Amino acid sequence: MSPLGRKIAARIEQDGPMRLDTFMALCLTDPEHGYYTTHTDPIGLQGDFVTGPEISQMFGELMGLSLASCWAEQGTPNGAILAELGPGRGTLMSDVLRAASKVPGFRDAVSVHFVEASPRLRAEQARKVPDATWHDTPDSLPDGPLFLLANEFFDALPIRQFVRTGGSWRERVISRDASGGLVPDLADPAPVRALAWRLADTAEGDIVELCEPALEITAMLGARIATAGGAALIVDYGGWRSYGDTVQAMSRHEYVDVFSAPGQIDLTAHVDFEALARAAVPARHSRMETQGVFLERLGVTQRAQALAARAEGEAREAIVTQHHRLTHPDEMGQLFKVLGLFPEGASPPPGLEP
Repeated sequence: MSPLGRKIAARIEQDGPMRLDTFMALCLTDPEHGYYTTHTDPIGLQGDFVTGPEISQMFGELMGLSLASCWAEQGTPNGAILAELGPGRGTLMSDVLRAASKVPGFRDAVSVHFVEASPRLRAEQARKVPDATWHDTPDSLPDGPLFLLANEFFDALPIRQFVRTGGSWRERVISRDASGGLVPDLADPAPVRALAWRLADTAEGDIVELCEPALEITAMLGARIATAGGAALIVDYGGWRSYGDTVQAMSRHEYVDVFSAPGQIDLTAHVDFEALARAAVPARHSRMETQGVFLERLGVTQRAQALAARAEGEAREAIVTQHHRLTHPDEMGQLFKVLGLFPEGASPPPGLEP
């Protein structure tokens, strides 16, 4: 068992079964043994997972143009906030700024803000976007029209899981087995106010996931955008309405057992886009769209052709591979979804429909 696994087991021994969201939070952010605390570079081919911005510059360029179009449609406001939640290496924002700066006046009208708690990642982000300002939490972003990116941010937030039992729910928790290992377990049946409406569309034994931090953040973003203007692009893997157990662990681009090495593997869960849309009211939301369709509407094929025309040999082949990876249904194109938030009276971000 990993050092964090032993720490968690000892805590369960002392306090009893542990909620899944507590377990996930410890696995990812424990100050001594957490995954994001100890892994110096989890993103990329040499890490445990790869994201859209690291695959190709086209991803960020098109997202940047989509947000810049929202800014232009809403009257080119000065003092606007261009923000990203969980910006990783800063690659996405660097590509966004390169493309969006071609929209007259945009770069001078916005200030760049990152929501990032890791000092190590902040240093890497500063090398790519040196004039950014950093925040520990989204609620500390400054006032003003908010144009926001959240790419693979919500999937890393801790979730709770509930199993339908009659007219109540049994929460899934973490216990110890006879040998001291970590195993899933169930708490006693209890009503869950936030899931009362899900009794109408679930059956006995169905699992529903609830990400309370995601709902709190999205509610804040929705209120900001509805009041001050702006737009948000949320890109992640998931679907419309939570069903089933979607918690997964990855190590070196391979799926592994969630309990195999706490703190040494990345834990995520699929995003419930319907829950985000409901939480974002009074802001309006677009239809949820697949990443492949979203990027194609924005012209990713034409952009890939333009880049390929200036490349040769392996470089040209790489561009074709990158386009396929981002858009094909068997790759990221179908699994990843996009949701846009925007104020009443405005259009959804380009690439999305009302």
